[in-house]
Amino acid sequence: MRQSPAVRRRKLGEELRRLRDKAGLTSPEAARLVGWHQSKVSRIETGRSAVKPSDVTRLLDAYGVTDPRLRELVNALTSPPAHEDGKHWWHAYRGLLPPQYRDLISLESQASSARTLETTVVPGLLQTPDYARAVTRAALAGLPPAKVDSLVEVRITRQEVLGSGRPLELSAVLDEAVLRRPVGGRQIMKQQLRQLLAVAELPHVRLQVLPFESGAHIGLTGPFVIFSFPNIADLDVVVIDHLTSSLYLERKEDLKAYDAAFHALQEQALSPEESSALITRISDGR
Repeated sequence: MRQSPAVRRRKLGEELRRLRDKAGLTSPEAARLVGWHQSKVSRIETGRSAVKPSDVTRLLDAYGVTDPRLRELVNALTSPPAHEDGKHWWHAYRGLLPPQYRDLISLESQASSARTLETTVVPGLLQTPDYARAVTRAALAGLPPAKVDSLVEVRITRQEVLGSGRPLELSAVLDEAVLRRPVGGRQIMKQQLRQLLAVAELPHVRLQVLPFESGAHIGLTGPFVIFSFPNIADLDVVVIDHLTSSLYLERKEDLKAYDAAFHALQEQALSPEESSALITRISDGR
């Protein structure tokens, strides 16, 4: 397990360094080929500097990389598309959001699909504003109201990935405890349950519930998210959140284990139709 606030940038650097070594070039030699100072190549390879897609293309050309799939893989590791001003929407909250959270948002914006297990709260991508506010207040007690409002704005803005032109494919497995814990009070929770039912109707969302009667399950070890990226399984990342940090798992054996765990959880959970029926019963107080 490795902790990183910039997993995409570091992974890009590692891949570019591997390709340089394969081309038989030293770092200074690579820098001379593209007309840079050697320190720039070093910063890119160690993940200390962001890199533009055009710079990646120059390096791939210098290293003689012609394989289309490999070039696609490397370019997929560059930053996600920014707004016209060159900044990502979350840049406006830079002073408020820790690096780990910004990196999570970046991964989320690039991913083609996400699989998530939640055992305590509704996933952020499915929260109502009132529910998100109640969760934020509980998790960050004493935070000024203005900052709470800003964090809620961030959480709700993140949900745009579910409604974009190429929406994120989301598969979520929720423990029944998530549905029965009255976060923010009964009325807020009722609204949240109705929101889950509405989102579950989207064609790119698969929502399942692990009922109490299913007993023990592998998800009792804690929640996690698996991000996958367009056509390239090598870029999959598992994110595990803790109170003050996040862990990013990228090793093939870790990814295989979490992939198997999520599949097992889906098999143990109710079907989407049965899950919606259970959510409806809980919402109606039954």
